Amino acid sequence: MGAAMKTNPKTFHVKSFGCQMNVYDGERMGELMAAQGMTATDDADAADLVVLNTCHIREKATEKVYSDIGRLRKHAGAQGRAPMIAVAGCVAQAEGEEIVRRAKVDVVVGPQAYHNLPELVARAASGAGAALDTDMPAESKFGALPRRRRVAPSAFLTVQEGCDKFCTYCVVPYTRGAEVSRPMAAIVDEAKALVDAGAREITLLGQNVNGWRDADDNGLEALIHALDRIEGLHRIRYTTSHPNDMTDGLIRAHADVEKLMPFLHLPVQAGNDRVLKAMNRSHSRDSYLRLIERIRAARPDIALSGDFIVGFPGETDAEFGDTISLIDAVGYAQAFSFKYSPRPGTPAAEMGGAVPAEVMDDRLQQLQAALNRDQAAFNAATVGRTCTVLIERRGKLPGQMLGKSPWLQSVHLMTDAPIGALVEVEIVQAGPNSLGGIERVRKAA
Repeated sequence: MGAAMKTNPKTFHVKSFGCQMNVYDGERMGELMAAQGMTATDDADAADLVVLNTCHIREKATEKVYSDIGRLRKHAGAQGRAPMIAVAGCVAQAEGEEIVRRAKVDVVVGPQAYHNLPELVARAASGAGAALDTDMPAESKFGALPRRRRVAPSAFLTVQEGCDKFCTYCVVPYTRGAEVSRPMAAIVDEAKALVDAGAREITLLGQNVNGWRDADDNGLEALIHALDRIEGLHRIRYTTSHPNDMTDGLIRAHADVEKLMPFLHLPVQAGNDRVLKAMNRSHSRDSYLRLIERIRAARPDIALSGDFIVGFPGETDAEFGDTISLIDAVGYAQAFSFKYSPRPGTPAAEMGGAVPAEVMDDRLQQLQAALNRDQAAFNAATVGRTCTVLIERRGKLPGQMLGKSPWLQSVHLMTDAPIGALVEVEIVQAGPNSLGGIERVRKAA
C-alpha cells in the first residue's frame, strides 16, 4: 500500500464466513458503510471496497484469507483496478499485524472494533498506510452502530459476546474475549427496530447465549419474556447454548412462551466422559442426557440440534462409539459435525495422541450417517402435520416460495403469499434436507 493515495470507496461488498454471529456482524458493517453513503454490491470483483469477515474456528482459516486476497487482487489487476481490502472478524483479531505485513491489506479490524470501520477506511484512503484496530475496549460497540432500517423476515440480534468456558479446542475466548452481555433495554430497543424494519422472527445470538445476564442477574428467560411482549414479533429463537447454562427458568420458557420456537441447538461435542473432560466441557454424558429429558418434558415436540467433534486427541474407537450411542439415544433433528482441527494457542493443540487423518475421515462418515438417518426420520415424522411457515424468499420454480417451519426445517410450497407472511401449511412431503407443503390458511404479513 505504501503511502499512495487511494480513492474513497463508493461501493462495497461484505463476505462473511462461519457462524451466525459473523453474519450479524457482516450485516452491521454493511449498515455502517451504507450510512457513509457507500452502495452495496453483490459482486466482490466490482466493489471499490471488499470486506472479508473471517472465522478462525477451522484449520487453515488464515490461509484461506490469503487465498481470497490473492484471487481478488489478481482479478482486479486484470481489470486495471485496485480495490481496498479490509480483513475483519476473528482471523483479523488473531493475526492482525501478520496480515498487514504479509498481505499488505488496507484495513484490519477485530470483531470488537468493527464499529470503527468507516474511520479506518477513511484513514487508509488518505494514504496514511494500513489501518489496524484489534482492541477489545470495555465499552460496547453496539451504541455506535446505526439503527436497523430494512431487514429480512428472519433477523439475527446479538445479545452476548465472548466466552469464559475455555474448551481446550476453541479459540473463541482469545478472539472474542470474555463473556459480555448487552443491557436488556438496548436489546429490546433493537428488537423493536428490527420488527419495524420487517422482521417477524428474531434469533438471539451469543457465543454462549444462554449465559446472558442483565445487571439485575436476570437470565435469558427474562429477556425472552420481554421480547414476547413486542407487538409484531411472531417468533423467537436463540443460539448457541451451553448445557451448563440451561436453567430451570429457561427450560420453563420453552413451555410457557408461545413465540419461543420448539428448536434448541445444544452442543455436546462428544459422548464419552474422558473425552469431554479433556475438552474441558464441564458437563458429562449423563448430565447432558438428563438435561435433554427435562427439556423434552417441558416441550415434548422440541427439535434438538447439536455439534460434534470426531478425532479429538487420544479418542479411541470405544470412546467414539460412545458418541454414536449418544446420538442414537437423543435422535437429533439437525446437527453439525467436524473433524478435530488443532488451533494454535489452544491447550488441545499441545496434546499428544493425534488421531490419524484416515481414522478421522472414517469416524466422520459414520457419525454423519447416524445424524443424516435421524434428520431424515425427523423430517418424515413431520408429514401430515399442519404448522405455521414463515415465508422468507422465492423458490426456484415459478410461484414457489420458501420458508421455515417452527422446527427450523426448510419448507417449499406453491403460494402467492408475500415474503414475511405466516402461512398455515400442511406438510405433505419430506426429503433429507427440506419439506414440501400445501397452503391451508394465511395468517398475517
